Amino acid sequence: MKNKWGQIKTLIKEYYKDIAVLFIIVSVSWVLIYRIVSPPFTLLMLTRIVTSDGDFKYDYVSYNQISPYIKVCAMASEDQNLPFHSGLDIEAIGKAINVNKKGRKVFGASTISQQVAKNVFLFPQRSYIRKGLELYFAFLIETLWTKEKILEMYLNVAEMGNLVFGVEAAASTYYRKSAIQLSLNESAAIVAVLPSPLKYSVKNPGNYVAARKTDIVDLFYSLDGTQYLRELYIKSDKSLYDFRKYKK
Repeated sequence: MKNKWGQIKTLIKEYYKDIAVLFIIVSVSWVLIYRIVSPPFTLLMLTRIVTSDGDFKYDYVSYNQISPYIKVCAMASEDQNLPFHSGLDIEAIGKAINVNKKGRKVFGASTISQQVAKNVFLFPQRSYIRKGLELYFAFLIETLWTKEKILEMYLNVAEMGNLVFGVEAAASTYYRKSAIQLSLNESAAIVAVLPSPLKYSVKNPGNYVAARKTDIVDLFYSLDGTQYLRELYIKSDKSLYDFRKYKK
């Protein structure tokens, strides 16, 4: 056994540069492909299919087929600085550290970019290695995708209930409509369960989810509603001054 491990270590030392180059080529290619082609599944989806009972629901839709209400609700709740950061929100990390020092509850500071990296490219397991890979893929998607693409991907692959993945499946399951038709209250209700979509219910919310939904609606208005999408538009690959897409 020791001899085999020694041989493996020798091979790694000899070919680590080739391995590193291959990893970068594969990962960059993977990210570029998903900029054009929607992912057929994720590792979390496969895990849920194997371990859960029920019908698997996942239907990827384009950015323009998603209600502007849920786009802003997602940013308001999960990552208000999405239009401005480069994958890592230093300000949010600082706030989370201060809050965690004062109380027992642990608050995270993962950006939507980090969550996309985790949900789309990585395995559903907590470890330092996965966290490092998460930051690496977050950097790649921030570099190779537009902000609109990042938000589109997030809303399409996020787990929103038992075997329910993405906003189109959630809209159909909970409200019998398409994602583009979601209202503000419906959007806030879906986003409210995102921290623990298997624990909380969209259709039968408890006190926590109801209060969280109210907070998200308030945050929606504090960000100037759908007009906040203009900031996202600026950071995408569109013209800096072209706001015609978001006229009132």
